[in-house]
Amino acid sequence: MTARELDAAGVTDPRLREAYTACRRLNARHGRTYFLATRLLPVARRPAVHALYGFARWADDIVDDLDRTLPPTLRARAFAELERELGAALRTDSGHPVLQALAHTATAYRIDHRLFLDFLASMRMDLEVTDYPTYDRLHAYMHGSAAVIGLQMLPVLGTVTSREEAAPHAAALGIAFQLTNFLRDVGEDLDRGRVYLPAEVLAAHGVDRALLRWCRDTGRGHPRVRAALRDVAAHTRGVYRDARPGIAMLDPVSRPCIRTAFTLYGGILDRIEDADYAVLHRRVAVPRRRRAAVALDGLVRLVAARVRHRGGGPAPTPAPAPVSVSGEAARGPRPADPAPLAGAGAPHGARAPTPLAPLAGAPPMPVSPAPAPASAPEAP
Repeated sequence: MTARELDAAGVTDPRLREAYTACRRLNARHGRTYFLATRLLPVARRPAVHALYGFARWADDIVDDLDRTLPPTLRARAFAELERELGAALRTDSGHPVLQALAHTATAYRIDHRLFLDFLASMRMDLEVTDYPTYDRLHAYMHGSAAVIGLQMLPVLGTVTSREEAAPHAAALGIAFQLTNFLRDVGEDLDRGRVYLPAEVLAAHGVDRALLRWCRDTGRGHPRVRAALRDVAAHTRGVYRDARPGIAMLDPVSRPCIRTAFTLYGGILDRIEDADYAVLHRRVAVPRRRRAAVALDGLVRLVAARVRHRGGGPAPTPAPAPVSVSGEAARGPRPADPAPLAGAGAPHGARAPTPLAPLAGAPPMPVSPAPAPASAPEAP
C-alpha cells in the first residue's frame, strides 16, 4: 500500500496502515487482473478494494489449505474459528491484519455484514461439497462466493443510480468472473477433488469426472469435453451481457476500473475459446501486451472522466475517516449484528437467485452517496 493511497483514504493509525498494506500484498500476489484494474480507481478508494479482495483471497486460501491437510472434524473446527474471528472483528477488533482492514472498510462504507457471512457460507461449502448437479445449485454457491463480492464493492465504487438498481448487475459481474475462473481452472479444481461445472451440463455431453480426470492426466482433449466446456462458456457470455449495463450505473471515475476488469476477464474467456477449450492440462492467460493495452485504454478513460467530474464524483456514506482500530466507540455506527450462520447453504435459501433478477435477500442499500469533499487531482 502506498502512503499516498492511505493518506488519501484518511488512514492514519500505524497498525491499520500495516493492515491495509498486507491486503494490498495479497492482491498483488494472487490477482493480477484485479490488481491492475484497481490501479485505475481514485487513490482514496483503492485501500478499501484491497481490503475486500484481500479478505476473500485470504479466506479462500485457508479453505484450500484445510481441504488438503486436515480430516473433516478438524477442518470444521478450524473453519468455525475463522467464522468466530470474523464476527469478533466486525463487532470490536481483531489481531489479524486482514480482518482489521476489512472491519475498517465495512464501517467506513457501511457494507452490510451479512455479505461477509454469506461469503463464508460458500467457503464452508467448499469443505463439504465436491460437485454441483445443476446450475441452480451452482448459483446458490456463487451467491456467496461471487455475487456478494460485487455487492460489497458497490458502496466503494459509488453509483449514479440507486444501489438497488445497480445491485443485480454487480452481482452478475461477480458471477461472470467466477464462471470464467471455473473454466480456466477446471484442471486445478479437479486436483483438489472439486468439479464446479454443473453435472447436468456434463452429462448432456456424455462427460463424467472420470473423463475429465483422463484429460487432465494424459494432457489430451476430448470432443465431448470440448462440447461441455463450450456450453458453459456460452452460458458465461450470457452472464457478462447481464452485467454490462451496470458499468454505466457506476460513478464515472470508477467505470474505467470495472470496464478494464470486464474486458480482461472477458479476454480470458476468449483465450479459452482460442485454445479450443484445452484447459484441463494447462492454464490460459491474457498476454501481458494485451493487458497493458487494456490498462492504457482504461487510463485514458480515467483521465477523461476526472476532467469531466472534478472532485472525484460521488463518495461513500460516510466517507472514510481516520479511526482507531480498537474499541467499539472509535468505529462509529455499524449495521445491526446479522444472524449467525446456520449451516452451509442456509443463507442462500431453497433456490439461488439468477443473475437476471435482483438477489433475493440482498441487503437494502442507501440510494446514493454524498458528494466528496474537494481534493487535489489524483494521478493513477
